[in-house]
Amino acid sequence: MAEIKIENVVASTSIADELDLNAIVLAVPNSEYEPEQFPGLVLRMKDPKTAALLFRSGKVVCTGAKSIDFVGVAIDNVRKTLEAAGFGGIYVDPKIVVQNIVATSDLKAELNLNAVAIGLGLDRVEYEPEQFPGLVYRLSDPKVVVLIFGSGKLVCTGARKPEDASRAVDKIAAELGSLGLLIGK
Repeated sequence: MAEIKIENVVASTSIADELDLNAIVLAVPNSEYEPEQFPGLVLRMKDPKTAALLFRSGKVVCTGAKSIDFVGVAIDNVRKTLEAAGFGGIYVDPKIVVQNIVATSDLKAELNLNAVAIGLGLDRVEYEPEQFPGLVYRLSDPKVVVLIFGSGKLVCTGARKPEDASRAVDKIAAELGSLGLLIGK
């Protein structure tokens, strides 16, 4: 299994039937609500360092967590914060759905991205070095997008489980190895 580092987990849930965002921004510290700018209330938390976007519908999007476990802790903190501020109707055990995991990895090898683009197949690759220094590689299994850089560093996005990001990195390393494109390994 490839060594990956989770940089961000984005997850959503529903914590109530309805939330009064105007009342919450007045009662809860570290919250921001500017409906003319964005329809959600932003609640920043320190431990774990995350931001929760709360919407009038009761839906919550949590971002910034470094693990799926931290998402659960963050959502629980939102729930407890609202209850402590006197808001009722908060669900006790909301179902959390991971929307996206962003992870990084390092192949520990220099890559010739022109050769990588040709080797991986131009149908699944976007590479325009004048526009962006990385190569965009779209995998179908697992269904993720990986940014590949000449330094051998990778950024994987679109995974819903850490195992998917790890599998994508393993698959890319195997493909590049079989094509003889991992320089310095």
